[in-house]
Amino acid sequence: MTTEIYQFPCLKDNYGVLIHDPDSGATAAIDAPDGEAVVAAANAKGWTITDLLITHHHFDHTQGIPAVRAAFPAVRVVGPAKEAARIQGLDVTVGESDFVKIGSLEARVIETPGHTAGHVVYYFEEDEVAFCADTLFALGCGRVFETPLPVMWDSLCKLAALPAETQVYCGHEYTEANARFALTIEPENALLKERAETIAALRREGKPTVPTTIALELATNPFLRAEQASVQAALGMAGADPAAVFGEIRTRKDKF
Repeated sequence: MTTEIYQFPCLKDNYGVLIHDPDSGATAAIDAPDGEAVVAAANAKGWTITDLLITHHHFDHTQGIPAVRAAFPAVRVVGPAKEAARIQGLDVTVGESDFVKIGSLEARVIETPGHTAGHVVYYFEEDEVAFCADTLFALGCGRVFETPLPVMWDSLCKLAALPAETQVYCGHEYTEANARFALTIEPENALLKERAETIAALRREGKPTVPTTIALELATNPFLRAEQASVQAALGMAGADPAAVFGEIRTRKDKF
């Protein structure tokens, strides 16, 4: 693909991301965790931010909106309609199956309630990339704050159904801690053990562990594996409703 994606760390453990269409010059920032960092990243790349795609209302994803708008006054701020009252400065609101154009690029909006009630994911199908913010993490998922646990399971199932090669960009660098927890659920998962070693080596070198892929998450992320017999057996929940299994995993992670 000719589309360019630039990921950069900011705040304590957030990631900012820019997606750039070289044909039109349009650039979208995914969330605004730190406005100055987002603007600096765009300037370093020589890109003009034309769009700001907000995934959910949490402060560490929205606090930078004013700074981005100050630097790029023509920016269009897009965000979830179901959280419009909680996000200052939205120009456009979107919901399930809406499309957002970034130059010649196109993102489909996927509603993924759970972490927050109106969280959305931006899925660029042609580019095989999904910006999942705090719904799906590498080897994890977001804490469930505003919905019942089964709602989050349904949202994760939507993402799990995306093509296996889809690259997943997450909102935070949580992978090393997530790996330690995942091994308590599936200590005999050979691919998970290998991945945990790779992650530890990357973090020792200060390197990011994301993006990941849907295929890799399906093979190693316990939150996407609640339907697997091995996971259910490990939890003493053989044959249980996968939503209930997910709920047990999420509850254990909250206490981990």
